[in-house]
Amino acid sequence: MATFPVINLEKLNGDKRSATLEKINDACQNWGFFQVLDHGIPHDFLDTVERLTKEHYKTCMEQRFKELVATSKADLTDVDWESTLFLRHLPQSNLSEIPDLTDEYRKVIKEFAVKLEKLAEELLDLFCENLGLEKGYLKNAFNGTNGPTFATKVSNYPPCPTPDKIKGLRAHTDAGGIILLFQDPVVGGLQILKADEWIDVPPMRHSIVINLGDQLEVFDSIDFSVLSAMGNTKSVEHQVMAQTEGTRMSIASFYNPGSDAVIYPAPALVENEAEEYPKYVFENYMKVYAGTKFQAKEPRFQAIKAISTATA
Repeated sequence: MATFPVINLEKLNGDKRSATLEKINDACQNWGFFQVLDHGIPHDFLDTVERLTKEHYKTCMEQRFKELVATSKADLTDVDWESTLFLRHLPQSNLSEIPDLTDEYRKVIKEFAVKLEKLAEELLDLFCENLGLEKGYLKNAFNGTNGPTFATKVSNYPPCPTPDKIKGLRAHTDAGGIILLFQDPVVGGLQILKADEWIDVPPMRHSIVINLGDQLEVFDSIDFSVLSAMGNTKSVEHQVMAQTEGTRMSIASFYNPGSDAVIYPAPALVENEAEEYPKYVFENYMKVYAGTKFQAKEPRFQAIKAISTATA
């Protein structure tokens, strides 16, 4: 079995830059996921983020989750075994509106978002370098009228008494651009689909897991009808398995296009630059995604292609 890719970003600064870029390219093309080490975010800061996130769950969310489970009448096939908190950073933060956050946690999350935003933009430029695009192309392509959209989903996956009947999070691809995940260093559960086999993403202390969203696949594709067969970047189906022991922490931050950003394949990567390729507004893609998140992505691409053609 292939080994899940782990990439040391510090090696970009020396004579191993080319080899490291190749590892990133291979991960984007063949995995859609990879873990990064030496990413510039201090270990002691990550320890603080982990501590405060787990304290917040125990203090403010654990009992609510138990009460929700006790009163839920939902079909277990249509729900996820997770407790979630959604935070917005760009274009406008909602941190001040979230109740129950301590001043310390609010400050740390804000600082964490700044560090992750910087890392996301550095990674996008590395993708540009691998794709032969000019530096800043992907970042600029993500910019809507008010820049990109950046948000965080803080999840906790408590012990589950029936993991054979329910997922922590059902299988899906992510709709947006680049996702940066700071996950529990001990309790696992995240899996990705590779060659029709579910592969564990191993917990690794102080690493950041990177995964590619649907929009990066579009930028590197020629025609929406062949998205899964072409290009160097892939959005990959992934899921979280419920566990019988331990609560898994997950802090996933989504660096996405602005809501009014116009998305289309990068002209420098298409075979016939004179040909017209479908274009769509990211907000319209999200409307389609909202009802199809847990379904295959190919029909979703076809639906948005039809919309873009009809409105051209």
